[in-house]
Amino acid sequence: MINFDKPPLGFVLVFLLFSGLFLSNTYKLWFKTDSYYQDVYNSLTNEKTPYPFKNFFLKRLENRKRWEVEQKIFSAIGFVAVIGADVLVIMAFIQ
Repeated sequence: MINFDKPPLGFVLVFLLFSGLFLSNTYKLWFKTDSYYQDVYNSLTNEKTPYPFKNFFLKRLENRKRWEVEQKIFSAIGFVAVIGADVLVIMAFIQ
């Protein structure tokens, strides 16, 4: 029988791994904006990668300043949510 009151260690580690991925991308966005923008643009213009809605995202990148503002607002909200969720998952695991 699975105890749903306490998440398993594997879940906690995978959850923290994805949180770290989000935080890494947030760091790149805020502190290495030029290279992050170029990486996103290059990945979308690469013909070998089949991204759905590729043209939609390329259109969003045309106005770089607006793209930066939107991404930074989203990342700030996401940062608070991710840190809060990390704290809750770790607290559930410790109890």
